[in-house]
Amino acid sequence: MSDFDPVEWITTQEAAALTGYSAVTLRQFAREGRIKSIKRGRDWFLDRDEVLAYAEEMQRLGPAKHNPWREDLEAQGRGRR
Repeated sequence: MSDFDPVEWITTQEAAALTGYSAVTLRQFAREGRIKSIKRGRDWFLDRDEVLAYAEEMQRLGPAKHNPWREDLEAQGRGRR
């Protein structure tokens, strides 16, 4: 864990305040690998830039974010095949 820099990593509570997602949802994203994260003890730390990029992408997609046939999901191995 030598790449852990407290300036670049934020807690789930801080990420929730930045994005409007709940801390529970952000922990789920961390477990699923949607957002680069590190678990230290019982706490998750999320990469600040990735959290903001994910939130911006979901904002950009708008209602299309719910489309299970999106090409970007298929490329990630998720969604409908």
